[in-house]
Amino acid sequence: MARDYFGERIADRYDETAADMFDSAVVEPVVDLLAALAFDRTALELGIGTGRIALPLAQRGIRVHGIDLSEAMVARLRAKPGAGQIEVTIGDFATTAVPGRFSVAYLVFNTIMNLTTQDDQVACFSNVAAHLAPGGCFVIEVSVPDLQRLPPGETVRPFTVSDTRLGFDEYDIASQSLVSHHYWVVDGKLEVFTPPFRYVWPAELDLMARLAGMSLRDRWAGWKHEPFTSESTSHVSVWQKPMG
Repeated sequence: MARDYFGERIADRYDETAADMFDSAVVEPVVDLLAALAFDRTALELGIGTGRIALPLAQRGIRVHGIDLSEAMVARLRAKPGAGQIEVTIGDFATTAVPGRFSVAYLVFNTIMNLTTQDDQVACFSNVAAHLAPGGCFVIEVSVPDLQRLPPGETVRPFTVSDTRLGFDEYDIASQSLVSHHYWVVDGKLEVFTPPFRYVWPAELDLMARLAGMSLRDRWAGWKHEPFTSESTSHVSVWQKPMG
């Protein structure tokens, strides 16, 4: 059974700790691409969280339905202006079914890695394919595993080091898993958050899409269509369901 790592303690400060991801310069290119793919003005967000993408997408006239395991995160979404027009289902996005069909489904900000087994990630692609209308697209934003920068014999890579926050990813190459260690100070007290993830390669995602009956349409290094190369640290990939 999926475990909710985003309870009240994390949800209460999520928007604050991820404030840079809420900046309009970050959000707008995401919304532009998703709105362009939503040919019938419908979208399904997996891991909708506090609505960072869903709310501005709904403001563009897109009917958004979200799935999320965390009731605490969704409660923050529902407290925001405009949330009343967004439907949300509480559940594991790898398997939870919702009514209707959608022209675009999406997973952003490394959320595919919240599914910590390959079987769950494969199930997610199958679940999305079942929810997409013919010709619909599945969009994932996720980092490229940072193993090229991991010296032999070492398992930890820092991703944030500042006066107020420290972050380290701890890799287990044999199991293709990692634990993301977050440390920050709140009101003079040390807060710790250590969720598990499963990192996944672009080619592996392509195979998952093929198993679900979808094919790769586009892949970029970012939301502004930057070219994806062997030096890219993340990618935005789009897989499409056949028209008929």
